[in-house]
Amino acid sequence: MSVQEFEQSVNQMLADAENENNAFITRTGAEWLEHESSRPTPKKLFGEIWHQNELCILFSDTNVGKSILAVQIGDSIARGEAIAPFTFEGEAQKVIYFDFELSGKQFETRYVDGAKQRYNFGGNFLRAELNHEHMVPEGFDGFEDYICYCIEHEVIRRGAQIVIIDNITYLRSETEKAKDALPLMKQLKALKSKHNLSILALAHTPKRDRSQPISRNDLQGSKMLINFCDSAFSIGESTKDPFIRYLKQIKQRNTEELYGAHNVIQYQIVKPGNFLHYDFMSFGYEGEHLRQRTDESQKQTEDEIVDLRKQGLTVRQIGEQLGISFSKAARVLRDKA
Repeated sequence: MSVQEFEQSVNQMLADAENENNAFITRTGAEWLEHESSRPTPKKLFGEIWHQNELCILFSDTNVGKSILAVQIGDSIARGEAIAPFTFEGEAQKVIYFDFELSGKQFETRYVDGAKQRYNFGGNFLRAELNHEHMVPEGFDGFEDYICYCIEHEVIRRGAQIVIIDNITYLRSETEKAKDALPLMKQLKALKSKHNLSILALAHTPKRDRSQPISRNDLQGSKMLINFCDSAFSIGESTKDPFIRYLKQIKQRNTEELYGAHNVIQYQIVKPGNFLHYDFMSFGYEGEHLRQRTDESQKQTEDEIVDLRKQGLTVRQIGEQLGISFSKAARVLRDKA
Protein backbone atom coordinates (compact mmCIF):
# COMPACT_ATOMS: atom_id res chain seq x y z
CA MET A 1 0.00 0.00 0.00
CA SER A 2 1.36 3.39 -0.97
CA VAL A 3 1.58 6.31 1.45
CA GLN A 4 -1.21 8.06 -0.41
CA GLU A 5 -3.50 5.01 -0.26
CA PHE A 6 -2.74 4.60 3.44
CA GLU A 7 -3.67 8.23 4.14
CA GLN A 8 -6.92 7.82 2.18
CA SER A 9 -7.75 4.68 4.16
CA VAL A 10 -7.09 6.42 7.48
CA ASN A 11 -9.14 9.45 6.45
CA GLN A 12 -12.04 7.20 5.44
CA MET A 13 -11.91 5.38 8.80
CA LEU A 14 -11.93 8.71 10.64
CA ALA A 15 -14.86 9.92 8.54
CA ASP A 16 -16.81 6.70 9.23
CA ALA A 17 -16.13 7.05 12.97
CA GLU A 18 -17.37 10.64 12.94
CA ASN A 19 -20.52 9.67 11.06
CA GLU A 20 -21.48 6.96 13.55
CA ASN A 21 -22.64 9.53 16.11
CA ASN A 22 -23.73 12.23 13.72
CA ALA A 23 -27.04 13.15 12.14
CA PHE A 24 -25.18 13.66 8.85
CA ILE A 25 -23.06 11.45 6.62
CA THR A 26 -20.45 13.69 5.05
CA ARG A 27 -18.20 12.77 2.13
CA THR A 28 -16.54 14.67 -0.68
CA GLY A 29 -18.36 14.86 -3.99
CA ALA A 30 -15.92 12.35 -5.48
CA GLU A 31 -16.40 10.00 -2.53
CA TRP A 32 -20.16 10.12 -2.96
CA LEU A 33 -19.85 9.20 -6.63
CA GLU A 34 -17.55 6.32 -5.77
CA HIS A 35 -19.84 5.14 -2.97
CA GLU A 36 -22.99 5.21 -5.09
CA SER A 37 -21.37 3.60 -8.15
CA SER A 38 -21.64 0.19 -6.50
CA ARG A 39 -25.34 0.57 -5.71
CA PRO A 40 -27.89 -0.63 -8.28
CA THR A 41 -29.92 1.82 -10.35
CA PRO A 42 -33.55 1.91 -9.13
CA LYS A 43 -35.72 -0.34 -11.29
CA LYS A 44 -38.98 0.72 -12.89
CA LEU A 45 -42.07 -0.51 -11.07
CA PHE A 46 -44.63 1.45 -13.09
CA GLY A 47 -42.56 2.70 -16.00
CA GLU A 48 -41.02 6.12 -15.47
CA ILE A 49 -43.85 7.03 -13.10
CA TRP A 50 -42.71 5.01 -10.05
CA HIS A 51 -39.26 3.58 -9.39
CA GLN A 52 -37.93 1.15 -6.80
CA ASN A 53 -37.27 2.66 -3.34
CA GLU A 54 -39.37 5.72 -4.08
CA LEU A 55 -42.14 7.22 -1.98
CA CYS A 56 -44.67 7.99 -4.71
CA ILE A 57 -48.02 9.75 -4.33
CA LEU A 58 -51.03 9.04 -6.55
CA PHE A 59 -53.75 11.65 -6.15
CA SER A 60 -57.10 12.52 -7.68
CA ASP A 61 -60.62 13.53 -6.76
CA THR A 62 -62.82 10.99 -4.99
CA ASN A 63 -64.56 8.28 -7.04
CA VAL A 64 -62.23 8.69 -10.00
CA GLY A 65 -60.60 5.26 -9.76
CA LYS A 66 -57.42 5.55 -7.69
CA SER A 67 -58.04 2.26 -5.91
CA ILE A 68 -58.71 0.42 -9.17
CA LEU A 69 -55.38 1.52 -10.61
CA ALA A 70 -53.49 0.97 -7.34
CA VAL A 71 -54.67 -2.65 -7.07
CA GLN A 72 -53.77 -3.17 -10.73
CA ILE A 73 -50.27 -1.79 -10.12
CA GLY A 74 -49.87 -3.97 -7.04
CA ASP A 75 -51.02 -7.06 -8.92
CA SER A 76 -48.63 -6.34 -11.80
CA ILE A 77 -45.64 -6.05 -9.45
CA ALA A 78 -46.68 -9.19 -7.58
CA ARG A 79 -46.73 -11.05 -10.90
CA GLY A 80 -43.68 -9.35 -12.38
CA GLU A 81 -45.70 -8.19 -15.38
CA ALA A 82 -45.94 -4.72 -16.90
CA ILE A 83 -49.04 -2.58 -17.37
CA ALA A 84 -49.23 -1.12 -20.88
CA PRO A 85 -47.68 1.12 -22.09
CA PHE A 86 -45.06 0.95 -19.31
CA THR A 87 -42.13 -1.36 -18.69
CA PHE A 88 -41.53 -3.33 -15.51
CA GLU A 89 -37.98 -4.14 -14.46
CA GLY A 90 -36.88 -6.86 -12.13
CA GLU A 91 -38.64 -9.87 -10.69
CA ALA A 92 -42.03 -10.41 -9.08
CA GLN A 93 -42.12 -9.02 -5.55
CA LYS A 94 -44.33 -9.36 -2.50
CA VAL A 95 -46.83 -6.51 -2.25
CA ILE A 96 -48.93 -5.54 0.76
CA TYR A 97 -51.94 -3.33 0.06
CA PHE A 98 -53.30 -1.50 3.11
CA ASP A 99 -56.93 -0.86 2.20
CA PHE A 100 -58.64 1.80 4.33
CA GLU A 101 -61.30 2.45 1.66
CA LEU A 102 -63.16 -0.75 0.78
CA SER A 103 -64.69 -3.50 2.87
CA GLY A 104 -63.83 -7.08 2.06
CA LYS A 105 -67.17 -7.53 0.27
CA GLN A 106 -66.70 -4.37 -1.79
CA PHE A 107 -63.25 -5.60 -2.79
CA GLU A 108 -64.71 -8.97 -3.81
CA THR A 109 -67.35 -7.32 -6.00
CA ARG A 110 -64.68 -5.73 -8.15
CA TYR A 111 -62.86 -8.99 -8.81
CA VAL A 112 -65.56 -11.56 -9.54
CA ASP A 113 -67.72 -11.89 -12.65
CA GLY A 114 -71.42 -12.57 -13.03
CA ALA A 115 -70.84 -16.29 -12.63
CA LYS A 116 -68.93 -15.71 -9.37
CA GLN A 117 -65.65 -16.66 -10.99
CA ARG A 118 -62.91 -15.01 -8.92
CA TYR A 119 -59.87 -13.24 -10.30
CA ASN A 120 -56.74 -15.25 -9.56
CA PHE A 121 -54.60 -12.99 -7.39
CA GLY A 122 -51.19 -14.57 -6.87
CA GLY A 123 -49.70 -15.33 -3.47
CA ASN A 124 -47.41 -12.30 -3.69
CA PHE A 125 -50.36 -9.89 -3.46
CA LEU A 126 -51.50 -9.31 0.13
CA ARG A 127 -54.40 -7.10 1.19
CA ALA A 128 -54.83 -5.78 4.73
CA GLU A 129 -57.84 -3.98 6.15
CA LEU A 130 -58.56 -2.50 9.56
CA ASN A 131 -59.77 -4.72 12.37
CA HIS A 132 -62.41 -2.34 13.73
CA GLU A 133 -62.88 -4.40 16.90
CA HIS A 134 -59.27 -3.88 17.91
CA MET A 135 -58.56 -1.06 20.37
CA VAL A 136 -55.45 1.11 20.46
CA PRO A 137 -53.17 -0.26 23.22
CA GLU A 138 -51.59 1.94 25.83
CA GLY A 139 -48.26 3.51 25.00
CA PHE A 140 -49.21 4.97 21.63
CA ASP A 141 -49.76 8.64 20.91
CA GLY A 142 -53.17 8.22 19.31
CA PHE A 143 -54.71 6.16 16.53
CA GLU A 144 -52.44 7.43 13.74
CA ASP A 145 -49.23 6.47 15.52
CA TYR A 146 -50.59 3.01 16.27
CA ILE A 147 -51.58 2.48 12.62
CA CYS A 148 -48.09 3.49 11.44
CA TYR A 149 -46.61 1.02 13.93
CA CYS A 150 -48.90 -1.75 12.67
CA ILE A 151 -48.00 -1.02 9.05
CA GLU A 152 -44.32 -1.44 9.89
CA HIS A 153 -45.07 -4.62 11.86
CA GLU A 154 -46.99 -6.18 8.94
CA VAL A 155 -44.26 -5.23 6.47
CA ILE A 156 -41.65 -7.01 8.58
CA ARG A 157 -43.86 -10.01 9.35
CA ARG A 158 -44.86 -10.56 5.73
CA GLY A 159 -41.50 -9.73 4.19
CA ALA A 160 -42.99 -7.22 1.75
CA GLN A 161 -40.84 -4.75 -0.17
CA ILE A 162 -43.72 -2.99 -1.92
CA VAL A 163 -46.27 -1.07 0.18
CA ILE A 164 -49.46 0.56 -1.11
CA ILE A 165 -51.49 2.73 1.27
CA ASP A 166 -55.08 3.51 0.28
CA ASN A 167 -55.23 6.19 1.46
CA ILE A 168 -53.10 8.48 3.63
CA THR A 169 -56.15 10.33 4.96
CA TYR A 170 -56.39 7.52 7.53
CA LEU A 171 -52.83 8.05 8.69
CA ARG A 172 -53.36 11.73 9.31
CA SER A 173 -56.91 13.03 9.42
CA GLU A 174 -56.10 16.49 8.03
CA THR A 175 -53.43 16.04 5.37
CA GLU A 176 -54.51 19.24 3.63
CA LYS A 177 -52.86 21.21 6.44
CA ALA A 178 -49.09 21.52 6.19
CA LYS A 179 -48.56 21.10 9.93
CA ASP A 180 -50.31 17.71 9.79
CA ALA A 181 -48.76 16.57 6.51
CA LEU A 182 -45.16 17.08 7.65
CA PRO A 183 -45.04 14.41 10.41
CA LEU A 184 -46.91 11.99 8.14
CA MET A 185 -44.37 12.34 5.33
CA LYS A 186 -41.49 12.05 7.78
CA GLN A 187 -42.91 8.77 9.09
CA LEU A 188 -43.37 7.36 5.60
CA LYS A 189 -39.88 8.39 4.50
CA ALA A 190 -38.38 6.90 7.65
CA LEU A 191 -40.26 3.65 7.05
CA LYS A 192 -39.07 3.58 3.44
CA SER A 193 -35.43 4.17 4.36
CA LYS A 194 -35.38 1.83 7.36
CA HIS A 195 -36.71 -1.19 5.46
CA ASN A 196 -35.64 -0.33 1.89
CA LEU A 197 -39.27 -0.13 0.74
CA SER A 198 -41.06 1.22 -2.29
CA ILE A 199 -44.22 3.02 -1.16
CA LEU A 200 -47.22 4.15 -3.20
CA ALA A 201 -49.50 6.40 -1.14
CA LEU A 202 -52.93 7.40 -2.41
CA ALA A 203 -54.34 10.83 -1.58
CA HIS A 204 -57.47 12.84 -2.28
CA THR A 205 -57.76 16.26 -3.90
CA PRO A 206 -60.37 18.79 -2.85
CA LYS A 207 -63.05 19.52 -5.44
CA ARG A 208 -61.22 21.09 -8.38
CA ASP A 209 -62.07 23.16 -11.43
CA ARG A 210 -62.11 20.60 -14.24
CA SER A 211 -61.53 23.29 -16.84
CA GLN A 212 -58.01 23.75 -15.44
CA PRO A 213 -54.99 21.43 -15.91
CA ILE A 214 -54.01 19.24 -12.95
CA SER A 215 -51.10 20.64 -10.94
CA ARG A 216 -49.26 19.89 -7.72
CA ASN A 217 -51.39 22.56 -6.05
CA ASP A 218 -54.44 20.29 -6.38
CA LEU A 219 -53.05 17.84 -3.82
CA GLN A 220 -54.27 18.29 -0.25
CA GLY A 221 -51.39 19.61 1.83
CA SER A 222 -49.60 19.97 -1.51
CA LYS A 223 -46.48 21.82 -0.38
CA MET A 224 -45.41 19.36 2.31
CA LEU A 225 -46.60 16.22 0.55
CA ILE A 226 -45.01 17.10 -2.79
CA ASN A 227 -41.77 18.35 -1.24
CA PHE A 228 -41.19 15.16 0.74
CA CYS A 229 -42.21 12.55 -1.83
CA ASP A 230 -39.86 11.27 -4.53
CA SER A 231 -42.44 11.16 -7.30
CA ALA A 232 -46.10 11.92 -7.86
CA PHE A 233 -48.75 11.45 -10.53
CA SER A 234 -52.45 12.11 -10.84
CA ILE A 235 -55.56 10.67 -12.45
CA GLY A 236 -57.76 13.06 -14.39
CA GLU A 237 -61.35 12.54 -15.51
CA SER A 238 -62.17 13.10 -19.15
CA THR A 239 -65.15 15.18 -20.20
CA LYS A 240 -65.33 13.12 -23.41
CA ASP A 241 -66.45 9.86 -21.78
CA PRO A 242 -67.34 8.93 -18.17
CA PHE A 243 -65.08 5.84 -18.33
CA ILE A 244 -61.99 7.54 -19.77
CA ARG A 245 -59.16 8.60 -17.47
CA TYR A 246 -55.74 10.07 -18.08
CA LEU A 247 -52.53 9.88 -16.06
CA LYS A 248 -50.30 12.91 -15.68
CA GLN A 249 -46.79 12.98 -14.25
CA ILE A 250 -46.50 15.66 -11.54
CA LYS A 251 -43.08 15.09 -9.95
CA GLN A 252 -40.09 12.90 -10.76
CA ARG A 253 -36.50 12.54 -9.52
CA ASN A 254 -35.17 9.46 -11.30
CA THR A 255 -36.17 10.53 -14.80
CA GLU A 256 -37.13 13.52 -16.89
CA GLU A 257 -40.79 14.47 -17.26
CA LEU A 258 -42.26 12.29 -19.98
CA TYR A 259 -45.98 12.41 -19.29
CA GLY A 260 -46.84 16.05 -18.78
CA ALA A 261 -49.74 18.04 -20.20
CA HIS A 262 -48.68 17.38 -23.81
CA ASN A 263 -48.29 13.62 -23.42
CA VAL A 264 -50.79 12.23 -20.91
CA ILE A 265 -51.55 8.50 -20.86
CA GLN A 266 -55.15 7.75 -21.78
CA TYR A 267 -56.99 4.76 -20.31
CA GLN A 268 -60.48 3.34 -20.22
CA ILE A 269 -61.85 1.65 -17.11
CA VAL A 270 -63.16 -1.76 -18.16
CA LYS A 271 -64.27 -5.06 -16.65
CA PRO A 272 -64.47 -7.63 -19.44
CA GLY A 273 -64.42 -10.54 -17.00
CA ASN A 274 -63.55 -10.64 -13.32
CA PHE A 275 -60.85 -7.95 -13.17
CA LEU A 276 -61.78 -4.27 -13.02
CA HIS A 277 -58.83 -2.41 -14.50
CA TYR A 278 -57.38 0.40 -16.60
CA ASP A 279 -57.04 -0.52 -20.29
CA PHE A 280 -54.47 1.53 -22.23
CA MET A 281 -55.86 3.52 -25.17
CA SER A 282 -53.27 6.03 -26.41
CA PHE A 283 -51.30 9.14 -25.57
CA GLY A 284 -52.83 12.59 -25.87
CA TYR A 285 -53.09 16.19 -24.72
CA GLU A 286 -54.58 17.05 -21.36
CA GLY A 287 -56.52 19.91 -22.93
CA GLU A 288 -58.62 17.39 -24.88
CA HIS A 289 -60.12 16.14 -21.62
CA LEU A 290 -60.78 19.45 -19.86
CA ARG A 291 -64.16 21.11 -19.54
CA GLN A 292 -64.54 24.04 -21.90
CA ARG A 293 -65.66 27.25 -20.26
CA THR A 294 -68.67 28.96 -21.87
CA ASP A 295 -70.14 32.37 -21.12
CA GLU A 296 -73.18 30.65 -19.59
CA SER A 297 -71.13 28.42 -17.28
CA GLN A 298 -68.96 31.38 -16.30
CA LYS A 299 -72.04 33.40 -15.31
CA GLN A 300 -73.39 30.42 -13.36
CA THR A 301 -70.13 30.16 -11.41
CA GLU A 302 -70.15 33.88 -10.65
CA ASP A 303 -73.76 33.69 -9.41
CA GLU A 304 -72.84 30.74 -7.16
CA ILE A 305 -69.92 32.72 -5.71
CA VAL A 306 -72.21 35.62 -4.83
CA ASP A 307 -74.88 33.32 -3.36
CA LEU A 308 -72.36 31.48 -1.17
CA ARG A 309 -70.96 34.78 0.05
CA LYS A 310 -74.46 35.85 1.08
CA GLN A 311 -74.71 32.61 3.07
CA GLY A 312 -71.70 33.72 5.10
CA LEU A 313 -68.96 31.60 3.53
CA THR A 314 -65.42 32.96 3.40
CA VAL A 315 -63.52 33.37 0.14
CA ARG A 316 -61.46 30.29 1.01
CA GLN A 317 -64.58 28.20 1.71
CA ILE A 318 -66.17 29.36 -1.56
CA GLY A 319 -63.07 28.38 -3.51
CA GLU A 320 -62.96 24.92 -1.90
CA GLN A 321 -66.67 24.27 -2.46
CA LEU A 322 -66.66 25.32 -6.12
CA GLY A 323 -63.22 24.00 -7.00
CA ILE A 324 -61.83 27.39 -8.02
CA SER A 325 -58.93 29.49 -6.81
CA PHE A 326 -59.44 31.80 -3.84
CA SER A 327 -58.19 34.73 -5.91
CA LYS A 328 -60.85 34.10 -8.56
CA ALA A 329 -63.61 34.05 -5.94
CA ALA A 330 -62.27 37.29 -4.44
CA ARG A 331 -62.02 38.92 -7.87
CA VAL A 332 -65.63 38.07 -8.75
CA LEU A 333 -66.88 39.42 -5.41
CA ARG A 334 -64.86 42.58 -5.88
CA ASP A 335 -66.23 43.12 -9.40
CA LYS A 336 -69.80 42.46 -8.25
CA ALA A 337 -69.55 44.82 -5.28
